[in-house]
Amino acid sequence: MSLDGKIALVTGGSRGIGRAICLKLAGMGALVYVNYVSRSEAALKTQKLIVENGGKAEIIGFDVSDAAAVTEAIKHIVNEAGPVEILVNNAGITRDGLMARMKESDWDDVMNTNLKGVFLCSKAVSRGMMKKKWGRVVNISSVSGFAGNPGQVNYAAAKAGLTGLTKSMAREYGSRNITINSVAPGYIETEMTELLSEDVKEQLKSEIPLGCLGATEDVAAAVAYLVSVDGRYVTGQTLHVNGGMYM
Repeated sequence: MSLDGKIALVTGGSRGIGRAICLKLAGMGALVYVNYVSRSEAALKTQKLIVENGGKAEIIGFDVSDAAAVTEAIKHIVNEAGPVEILVNNAGITRDGLMARMKESDWDDVMNTNLKGVFLCSKAVSRGMMKKKWGRVVNISSVSGFAGNPGQVNYAAAKAGLTGLTKSMAREYGSRNITINSVAPGYIETEMTELLSEDVKEQLKSEIPLGCLGATEDVAAAVAYLVSVDGRYVTGQTLHVNGGMYM
């Protein structure tokens, strides 16, 4: 599954799932732009790992919820390397809390990054994809967007919104040979899950038919399939990577 010569942008690519996706796409031959907001050192580490493994990567800092910043970032990539052909909308934040006590700003922040950011980035790269009559967009959703999760009404609503956005975009851009899909991870081992107690981890595993947490590489592999030639006839779909916890 070669991506030689392709230009990819992964938002929120500095660590966790985003880093694994960057490494996977670079390993397939793509020039990967690693997006970050404030943790440039983490993005540089991702870039270093890619280069050490023989890949090509650049880092680019911008806030996906800032329309002007997104426009300037895409212009920079186009001027430096060419049109973005693969976009992975992975950037996301959480502001968890029960709805009764949730601040309006916590709702807005999550919506602006997790849903509006996908709209802004996808729109910004779409013109270049349409001109080339080839493009791949993968939106990183979540099991929470399908099953819901107490304390995450903002996060679950934003991720659920991605489903409608993905399907509508797929219908709009399909005639231009641009596929739009999403991947919905379940519980994945990341820096955040490392902070959980063993009791909590065991409780989570008990909810998963496969009996274990997923790896970031599992999500990256799903993304790789969707952007490769093997996934050329798949669009408007959500690929669930959750060990069977949501069926």
